[in-house]
Amino acid sequence: MAEILEFNQIEPLAEFRTAWRALLRQTAGHSFFQSLEWLEIYWRHYGVGQRLRVLVVLDGRRPTGILPLTVLYESTWVGRVRTLTYPLSNWGSFYGPIGPDPLKTLAVGLNHVQHTPRDWDVLELRWHGQPNDDPAEIRRVLREAGLQAYSTHWDRTAVVDMAGDLEAYWASRKGTWLRRLRQSERHLARQGPIVYERYRPQGPPHDDGAPRWDLYNACEEIARRSWQGRATDGTTLSHPSIREFLRETHAAAALLGMVDLNLLRIDGQPAAFIYGYHADGVTFGLRRGYDADRSRQGAGTVLLARTLADSFQRGDRLYDMGVGSLPSKRPFQTRLAPIWRFSHYEPSSPRTQILRVKRWWQSRQTPASIAVGRVQDVTADLR
Repeated sequence: MAEILEFNQIEPLAEFRTAWRALLRQTAGHSFFQSLEWLEIYWRHYGVGQRLRVLVVLDGRRPTGILPLTVLYESTWVGRVRTLTYPLSNWGSFYGPIGPDPLKTLAVGLNHVQHTPRDWDVLELRWHGQPNDDPAEIRRVLREAGLQAYSTHWDRTAVVDMAGDLEAYWASRKGTWLRRLRQSERHLARQGPIVYERYRPQGPPHDDGAPRWDLYNACEEIARRSWQGRATDGTTLSHPSIREFLRETHAAAALLGMVDLNLLRIDGQPAAFIYGYHADGVTFGLRRGYDADRSRQGAGTVLLARTLADSFQRGDRLYDMGVGSLPSKRPFQTRLAPIWRFSHYEPSSPRTQILRVKRWWQSRQTPASIAVGRVQDVTADLR
């Protein structure tokens, strides 16, 4: 019978670092966000006010799966509720249990949650939606743990599937857009030589984990010079509220071989960047920006086109451009991928039951729109 160890403090998890990394490599479609290193840094910066609940599944003394969870207070239209969820906080598109059998890990973990004191009002497994996720199976696991499951869409992300070759991908793009892209390339070339650089360290097996601060600092400088530099919502690499957090995660991702940094130089000067993470053939674009002085020439568009072309040539499986700013991503995407949430509402709480009914009604209103990527922003009400 599987045994569960629950950790409510971050420090003791260091004992499982080697096992965590091994299980992460066995997790289909895993990402840097599921690494212990990311969780440690995230918790150091944002853990205040949350309660950590990391569940380690053991077979004998051997860890076979990990279910990272956290309890946090969230404001909803019915008031503040305690939510038990994954510790991702919308930094990435997808999350889930860690290990070769995520459904089994989830089942064992939820059974443990059911038999421990309840410190939450809503159980909400957000950020599911990877190709290996089966919504019906996740609902089944919740039901078998005695948790009534409700599934709704949390958000959507623009992705580029790379199952075919580069030529087929370009052939599927609109001709008018391709002509504008080539025109942007010509305009930029008049300003000087265009150089595209991609940095992907290979990580521990190759003793290759240098953070290349020269490249990262160039991305920060572009962010400061772009329209993003005037943003006040903390969404840019250079914003004071997240700058140190992102620099720490960059160093950790580089050591793990999970950084994906793309830089476009024009006449020797940094002009545009796309920064993100890479693992298991999947790249996630976390932030991008361009020098505002070159924006009219389409430096950002040219860089994204070159990044995707390089990903095809490297044999990547998928490029996730992330949620938000969807109109600018539409010419590149092959589809909009839904991001699911699976929820259980404490039956004895009238407030959470009202919240459940509201979400059910919303999902009934726009199922067809959701399927084709025209759903409203469901993260607006937390709802």
